[in-house]
Amino acid sequence: MLIDLTFKKLILNTSLILISGSFVSNTGILSFEKPAPKKIIVTPAPSQKETAEQKFAREREIWVNTVMSEMTLDEKIGQLFMVSAYSNRSEADYAKLEEQIKRLHLGGVIFFQGDPITQAMLTNRYQAASKTPLMIGIDGEWGLGMRLDNSVSFPKAITLGATQDPELMERVGAEIGRQCKRIGININFAPVADLNSNPKNPVINYRSFGESKTIASGMLRGFSAGMKEQGVMACAKHFPGHGDTEVDSHRSLPVLDHNKKRLDDIETYPFKKLFADSIGSVMIGHLYVPTLESQANTPASVSKKIIDGYLKEELKYNGLVFTDALNMRGLLRYYPIGDAEVEAFKAGNDVLLQTANVEVAFNRIKERLLDSTISVNDLDFKVKRILQSKFWMGLNHYTPVDLKNIQYDINNAESENLIAEVYDKAITVVKDFDNLLPIKSLTQLSYASVAIGAKPDNEFQKTLNLYGPIKSYTMPFKPTKSSEYAWLSDEASKHDLVIFSVHDTHNLNSRDFGITKETISFISEVAKKTRVVVCVFGNPYSLALFNDFETLMCGYQDEKWAQIAAANVIFGVNSSAGKIPVNTLSSDAKLNDGIKTLALGRIGFDGSSGQNIDLNKLGEIDYIVGQAIKNGEFPGCEILVAQNGKILYNKNFGNLRYNFNESVTDFVSYDIASLTKVSATLQIIMRLYDQKKLDLNKRVSEYVPELRNTDKQNITIKELLLHESGLKAFYPFWKKTVLEKDAFNPAYYSTSDSTNQMLKVAENLYIIPTIQDSVLKWIVESPLSTSKKYVYSDLGLLLLQRVVENISQKPLDQLVDDSFYKPLGMINTGYNIYKKKPKENIAPTEIEQLFRNSAIWGTVHDPNAALLGEWLATQVYFLIP
Repeated sequence: MLIDLTFKKLILNTSLILISGSFVSNTGILSFEKPAPKKIIVTPAPSQKETAEQKFAREREIWVNTVMSEMTLDEKIGQLFMVSAYSNRSEADYAKLEEQIKRLHLGGVIFFQGDPITQAMLTNRYQAASKTPLMIGIDGEWGLGMRLDNSVSFPKAITLGATQDPELMERVGAEIGRQCKRIGININFAPVADLNSNPKNPVINYRSFGESKTIASGMLRGFSAGMKEQGVMACAKHFPGHGDTEVDSHRSLPVLDHNKKRLDDIETYPFKKLFADSIGSVMIGHLYVPTLESQANTPASVSKKIIDGYLKEELKYNGLVFTDALNMRGLLRYYPIGDAEVEAFKAGNDVLLQTANVEVAFNRIKERLLDSTISVNDLDFKVKRILQSKFWMGLNHYTPVDLKNIQYDINNAESENLIAEVYDKAITVVKDFDNLLPIKSLTQLSYASVAIGAKPDNEFQKTLNLYGPIKSYTMPFKPTKSSEYAWLSDEASKHDLVIFSVHDTHNLNSRDFGITKETISFISEVAKKTRVVVCVFGNPYSLALFNDFETLMCGYQDEKWAQIAAANVIFGVNSSAGKIPVNTLSSDAKLNDGIKTLALGRIGFDGSSGQNIDLNKLGEIDYIVGQAIKNGEFPGCEILVAQNGKILYNKNFGNLRYNFNESVTDFVSYDIASLTKVSATLQIIMRLYDQKKLDLNKRVSEYVPELRNTDKQNITIKELLLHESGLKAFYPFWKKTVLEKDAFNPAYYSTSDSTNQMLKVAENLYIIPTIQDSVLKWIVESPLSTSKKYVYSDLGLLLLQRVVENISQKPLDQLVDDSFYKPLGMINTGYNIYKKKPKENIAPTEIEQLFRNSAIWGTVHDPNAALLGEWLATQVYFLIP
């Protein structure tokens, strides 16, 4: 057949394909004698009624045909290869890959270790070196953090599967996709579509969304759709299903030995659901499937029967097909380098991923094309599919990655909030035979927490201690002395309830997940003496080891937000919603098991979305506070932001004092000064009013007899509350307790409290308790204005304290503690905090030069309140229903 190219005629319904320098039919190369013209663009004219899909297809074909018409044979071969890249190597490594991209015309790179900024820089560099835009990939099943430092790791698939929430998965997939796109990645080799039905699986395991084909498929479709929304291609792996195997294909060749019906019903079910959603690509696993491939030890990745026959012809999949990494032993032990790539090509793969030696593989593919062992027609078909995928990725309009603010853009508050939400929905209460959860009483019972395999500052125990008075212990899996077990068993057993948490496990069933027999025996010993809750922050398959315990939880991963979420469930901040996504070989921890516990409405972290606030905006707090500390406006602080009962932001900054390394922590208490009036005194006044023990219209003198027959006898309770009593705003009573030159009058003060009855005024300074009567006498004697205009007065609040205590016959501090703080779980709020907390957990208030001439640290800053031994202090982080 001859064609006059000068007429540029439209040629339809022909199998003739033009490559540079060649005419190729479906039977092979026809001629290599004459060079062909540079371009042939054959495309139909646009229709006036062209849809968006039609316009996309038309523009795609124009670009693909144009690029292919300019390609040499070597350039087409290069498009088949996607090689490994790293951003934590030397310049020599970077230059070598850059040279290979230029010389071998590689189609793409898949990045592994490094950091986001360096990777983005290398992406720009490699793209600039490539004539055809590179496909940039990452194996980021749980986000960039799976491969890169200083980036976000989302929960692993088995944790995501426990949520059974496809909409949440779509948001996770979208955020992972957004972060990938931000640093120039356009394909993420995720999600894992394998159903992990074998607890002994060493390689899929926690990477699977679970065992239920319907639940996992819904999660997979959501996850993939999220990435697709961001213009990042998803890749379903490892076809036809790697879940029911016991061999790691990185080391050897697994066998998937099921009949065809089982494969269709189970293994390939999630893949088919993803294919129906038009997922852009699929990865073929290195596993032997005898039912589909009769030739022994033939991995699916090089099986024409599986790829061309089963995947493409029977299942009708027409997306991009990737091999699994071609450097894995499951393949190379049977197919050497070069032969493996040729067989993968012949089997129907489009992209050859991570070949062990790209030079050898490239040359072998070229040799087989030139000797017609493999077809150039097949090559063109694969290259066209690759270019079509690149067009979908937007590489036809490639622009370099913007290097500004990358770190900020990929580590945003929304990501952390989303991660927290996943764990909130994943935490699973497997069983609770004694109905111990959630813990309702915070003061009537005593509690202990034993964290096994964790550091003392672990997030789980820190969160528990924010909710209640809990004695915390940590211990390793294997204590150095057996006596340590005995001692801790005795100590823990003294409490009404012991919360055990198991940390630092691993995922290998063959090694009992790193959990020792001694650990199980220790928990069992304590369980004989008191009630226990066991929370495992690890693989749900490990739950079989804890089958004997009657209250069991799964936290899935030993991560910050998993630990916070579990503590939230235990104390009723949230209900438990998770379901076990796999069968664990435990009779009490089966697929879809999970108890829904109550939520008591306590304030706490829960990661819930939908709050009407820009979470990234909260990040500006860091800068504002940092500048204030830098300018010496204060040495440190804690900032907490909550909305609708949910804590959205909680962060500590700086130190307790200038020029001292005394970091502010969640457990530091602050003097809240005049807030005491509404958070203590007013609360009790309202309670007494509700109990009809106090009449607002009655005179104060009816409750405080000392005011009778004075100019203050007609002041009413209401007038005190409205600051319309005529009392002075302030009166320096403390001046009556000092001598000339501000020396402390020994009639009032002592430098020690030998009787244990004195009131603490400052460090090493105490005052006699009868000072309270003196202060009342001085109030009575203070001048009174005849005007009833509003004047904010501290004296009125001092009188209200006496009113409350006369009615209740209890001290105000004890009354407010018993009536409000303890029932509400506000264990860190109260008067005279120096009696309850170590000094390192109390923030100094000021250096007071008016009265005490010293640093105020543990006693109240207000001079008159100090005379009364009165100080209400609180952590910002107090918890109420």
